[in-house]
Amino acid sequence: MKRLHVALEVADLEGSLKFYRTLFGQAPNVVKADYAKWQLAEPSVNFSISARGREPGVNHLGIQVDSSEELQEINTALAAAGHAVHREEQTTCCYAVSDKGWVSDPQGVAWEAFHTTAHSEEYGTDASVFAAAEQGCGCPGQADNCC
Repeated sequence: MKRLHVALEVADLEGSLKFYRTLFGQAPNVVKADYAKWQLAEPSVNFSISARGREPGVNHLGIQVDSSEELQEINTALAAAGHAVHREEQTTCCYAVSDKGWVSDPQGVAWEAFHTTAHSEEYGTDASVFAAAEQGCGCPGQADNCC
């Protein structure tokens, strides 16, 4: 199963929590001091918000998959479309451990394809998201992880 992932950066986490609880009709599945995530069945979306000091707005978009095979399919399709895929294995980000593939679309929007394998009590790092997006996913220093 594939699920759309939308990650927003917000200036007011509490106000945003209230808004999205009401919009989605349910509490988030994960709530931290700087982050919240809803795993919605209808519509099928992994929607997250974070207050980590960045400019409010769309942080990145993505596709969450349920298996390593599905992740490989997406990464292969992105590479076939002419996009370098920055791969990460067992990386901790957003209170989860995941295998990922990152690309930037032709407009420079960061897209993440990921398979979550475990939850984490630590936020981890999201620096690679922004490095990859800013460099057009040129995979600086990690050419062996690119398609």
